Amino acid sequence: MQLLLLSLTLCLVLSAKARAQETLAAIIAPGAKVEKVADGFRFTEGPAWHPRGFLLFSDIPANIIYKWDPRTKRVEVFRQPSGHANGNLFDLQGRLVTCEHDRRVSRTERDGSIVTLAARYQGKRLNSPNDAAIRSDGSVYFTDPPYGIRPEQEELGFYGVYRLSPRGELTLLDKSFKRPNGIAFSPDERKLYVSDSAEGNIRVFDVFSDGSIGNGRIFAVLPGSGEAGVPDGLKVDERGNVYCTGPRGVWVFSPQGQCIGVIETPEIPANVAWGDDDRRTLYITARTGVYRIRLQLAGARAKR
Repeated sequence: MQLLLLSLTLCLVLSAKARAQETLAAIIAPGAKVEKVADGFRFTEGPAWHPRGFLLFSDIPANIIYKWDPRTKRVEVFRQPSGHANGNLFDLQGRLVTCEHDRRVSRTERDGSIVTLAARYQGKRLNSPNDAAIRSDGSVYFTDPPYGIRPEQEELGFYGVYRLSPRGELTLLDKSFKRPNGIAFSPDERKLYVSDSAEGNIRVFDVFSDGSIGNGRIFAVLPGSGEAGVPDGLKVDERGNVYCTGPRGVWVFSPQGQCIGVIETPEIPANVAWGDDDRRTLYITARTGVYRIRLQLAGARAKR
């Protein structure tokens, strides 16, 4: 395995450099390094830690969901074709929920069969579901930009953020994004974070008791968004810190939106996931490879 030293690229002003380093040092495990665990892919996305102790991730253009087992260090095909899968997560029953560029959100049942959870809104086809987050009531929130389709294939005329209830009811929550992408809840589920890859920022919404959202505002801006990376997949740790892939690596923000620093990666990252039994390893999908780094904090999770 190739080990790469952790590079701390801070996005605070120079006068705050020491404080930012101390804060990031409190998050990264002592001596931790960014480690490549697998490579040779076309475009990796959608990492998700399986309850049985292995990592799943998508290779979008290859139309495959792969499995990487930390015990054997082997990569195997988990699902092919995958519907050009992008984001993946496990629901409260441990079933795989997948956002497919083939214009649906699907679920893999325990017997291996695949069912469609959402494919249309008000009779029109979704664009290309991208990433998802799950709430403790079992509802799935997902983003729907147009990255997997051509402009002439669009039917909706907007790029939405949706809530899919446990009963299968699909509700449009917001359609003001240019390119909604990554999505995650705060640990108490009172806030919902959504990245906008076109705007170069992360927005945050209040989450109400009925599952609706409101009071959307800018949470953080990722300077330098463009060829070096854009705000993409994001996750939240147990203390409410937000981790968002972007230019040069994984950006870490405090719950107040202050940039703590950037965990630099050798390739432009697209998404992250919590893994290992203690959820203290951050797995990173980045173009042709998959990486990981140990943290001192565990990832937030929906309460079962």
